[in-house]
Amino acid sequence: MEILTDGSTLVLSGDFDVRSTWEVRTAIYEHLEGHDEDVVVDLTDVTTIDMTALKVLAVATRMASRDGHRLTLRGCGPAVRRMLHLSHLIRVVEVERSVVSA
Repeated sequence: MEILTDGSTLVLSGDFDVRSTWEVRTAIYEHLEGHDEDVVVDLTDVTTIDMTALKVLAVATRMASRDGHRLTLRGCGPAVRRMLHLSHLIRVVEVERSVVSA
């Protein structure tokens, strides 16, 4: 798992699973505490995701909301969206709408 920071966006790439959840959780929480703005988690280059990872995103979303901020997921591919729907966490997290080009 690689985590890059681009302003208020955390860009994740690789496998986001039980092995990397602590690292991602720490990065998200530090970002939320260190910035007085909304945070975007870009999942475009995430190859796999599991339930543990999704729960980290759901808890971080609630934490951001409690502090008056938004945490938005960007670049959710079909596999990530499927897991969000199967887990019903799609109701908890905010997914950025894709821009469809004409």
